[in-house]
Amino acid sequence: MEGDIFSGFGSGTQVDGKVLQTFQKSFVQVQDILDQNRLLINEINQNHESKTPDNLSRNVGLIKELNSNIRRVVDLYSDLSSSFTRSMEASSEGDSAGTFKSDGKASQKRIRSG
Repeated sequence: MEGDIFSGFGSGTQVDGKVLQTFQKSFVQVQDILDQNRLLINEINQNHESKTPDNLSRNVGLIKELNSNIRRVVDLYSDLSSSFTRSMEASSEGDSAGTFKSDGKASQKRIRSG
């Protein structure tokens, strides 16, 4: 996966294929919502410029839909952030003998030889 931003981090930590698929799916969902928002904003602007009562009242529903979409994007990014953090913590567990837990406390692990 050369050139792929998820192919490795720092000291060569590899990202699981399932995690990568989850990230990609979420990013596609976000992009779809943002594309929909662009169309909503265009329609809202056109309705506003027309200044006709029907179009202006229609904007109320369109703006509610836009706000709902924005909340969905925030939720998706929040979930992505949590998933990314969990995957990095899981992948770094094997990377070092002394690691830090999410609470900042050190955790010592013994490395067995042979």
